[in-house]
Amino acid sequence: MAKVALKLGDDISTDIIYPGRFMATVLPSETPQYAFADNAEFNAQLKKGEIASGSVIVAGDNFGCGSSREQAASCLKGYDLTIVARHFARIFLQNAINLGLNTIICPDIEASEGDELEITKESIKNKTTGKTFKVTPLPRARQAIIDAGGLIAYTRQRLLKKV
Repeated sequence: MAKVALKLGDDISTDIIYPGRFMATVLPSETPQYAFADNAEFNAQLKKGEIASGSVIVAGDNFGCGSSREQAASCLKGYDLTIVARHFARIFLQNAINLGLNTIICPDIEASEGDELEITKESIKNKTTGKTFKVTPLPRARQAIIDAGGLIAYTRQRLLKKV
C-alpha cells in the first residue's frame, strides 16, 4: 500500500521538479535536497523524512516536460518515490528508466493527497475511493531496467549472467 504524498496537474516541467538554479549539483547523492525546491512545504517534508519511502506523486499529462536534465529524475529516485502520471514527457521517462525511478503510466488515474493506493502491474486501486484504474505497461525491456534499479545495474546483471 502506498500513500499519495503530492498531487500535481498537467505539464509539470523539469524546472518545477528540479529548479535550474541548482544545476551545478549533479551527484545523485546530492540532488534530492532540491526536489521541488520551490514548493517549500513539500521540499521540507522530504528533507525531514516525513514522506515515507515508496510514497506516490500523482500527476496529469506531460510530467517531466521541458529540459532533458537528468537531475529531475535523480532527485526523486533519491527519496524512492513512485511517480504515477497520465503521461510522461519522453526524455524524462527515459531518464527515469535509466535511473531506476519507478514510473507508472495510468491514463485515467484519480487520486488526492493522502489517498492509499494498491499498485499492481495491471492496475491501481484507490483504496480510499474504491475505484480501480488500468495501468499502461512499459515495454518489457524498459520495465526490466527499472526493476534492476537502473541501466547500470541492469547492464551489470546482464554481463554477470554471460560470465
